[in-house]
Amino acid sequence: MKLELHKIAIQKLCFGDATKVEKGTLTINKKELEALLLDDKRLAAVSFDLAHPGVSVRIMPVKDAIEPRCKLSGGNEVFPGFIGGVDTVGEGQTLVLEGMAVLTTGRLVAPQEGIVDMTGPGAPYTPFSATRNLVVVLTPRDDVKLHEAEETCRIAGLKTAHYLASKCKGAKADKVSTYEFPPLAQAMTAHPGLPKVAYVYMLQSQGLLHDTWVYGVDAKRSLPTIISPTEVMDGAVISGNCVSACDKNNTYVHLNNPIIEALYKRHGKEINFVGVILTNENVTLADKQRSSSYAIKLAKMIGVEAAVISEEGFGNPDADLVLNCVKAEKAGIKTVLVTDEYAGANGASQSLADSCVEGTAVVTGGNANETVVLPPMAKIIGDDSTADIVAGGFFGSKRPDGSLEVEIQAILGATNELGFNKIGAYTI
Repeated sequence: MKLELHKIAIQKLCFGDATKVEKGTLTINKKELEALLLDDKRLAAVSFDLAHPGVSVRIMPVKDAIEPRCKLSGGNEVFPGFIGGVDTVGEGQTLVLEGMAVLTTGRLVAPQEGIVDMTGPGAPYTPFSATRNLVVVLTPRDDVKLHEAEETCRIAGLKTAHYLASKCKGAKADKVSTYEFPPLAQAMTAHPGLPKVAYVYMLQSQGLLHDTWVYGVDAKRSLPTIISPTEVMDGAVISGNCVSACDKNNTYVHLNNPIIEALYKRHGKEINFVGVILTNENVTLADKQRSSSYAIKLAKMIGVEAAVISEEGFGNPDADLVLNCVKAEKAGIKTVLVTDEYAGANGASQSLADSCVEGTAVVTGGNANETVVLPPMAKIIGDDSTADIVAGGFFGSKRPDGSLEVEIQAILGATNELGFNKIGAYTI
């Protein structure tokens, strides 16, 4: 499979009479976009706002972030199961509006959503303080149930992202990035002498609005499977979960998975990157055992010698992470785990709910329990009254002056478990 990403660099957003891109500025026709989204009768209202880096703006509660993409040629449309049909993606040419994001917000699932500050001490914690953001504020009808409200918001975000990209098809790309993934039979014999490495990609799928969608199918309804990394870049994996904002893999992050990018950079030089194994995170022990055994069986079948395993979420999913690690190591597959920590505000508590002696190589996205004070912002997009009940907030988080005291758990992408965050470390 061969995929070309034709990237147009977006430097500025504005509203105007026609949706188009010229010299790095994306102009958006609000009325046209509003009509498109209100075609979903479950929405009572929709409005739009803009947020640029460095401006005194707070956006919350953010439900999802999506990078605008659409197909230029070759196969099914992006976001299969939602925008296009359900045929395979990951080939041909895809247009990308780089440097911007669509952020969805609204009182949809109040407790579990995130904060994006475009400036101040909270900005370095979220990657979306550096993007030019079109914020879509959604209001579902009062009679719409929670799971329907989540679905409505998810689809509205995808429609918006696809609409923006599709209106820019005539523009010239600033750069083109090409990714290829060969048939497995060919991949197995390529690059002799280099270790065969796979990526075990854990998806949140515990239900009760903790869901991820693959080709429009809830991940908990399927067994682990092998997927081309180029399919992920075309939107085969979509976020539908409402877990803690710090470590949820929103759709933007799936599209730009930095683990996949890093494996591609090392492919043919240090490693032989032989594929992605999607697996789910389950509630019952039997389901955890089934999925972990199946995922590692697939790795063994294709001759994997080492694997990167990334988690999504924390607590209960830590057991899935450890099961994948133990079974891989016992099968002779060396592992590197990517997770984050919930070690208490002082960092002294146990970081994960489960552990194993086999897990000797672990990358952390940071401690989500660390606290930060976010100063007042000149403008609020959305509703900051949820600060006391958002995951990472507490009674009194919102202060009378408009500042917020929260754990970084409340900030979108702060401790992302794919490494799509800004937290670093230094040696002391």
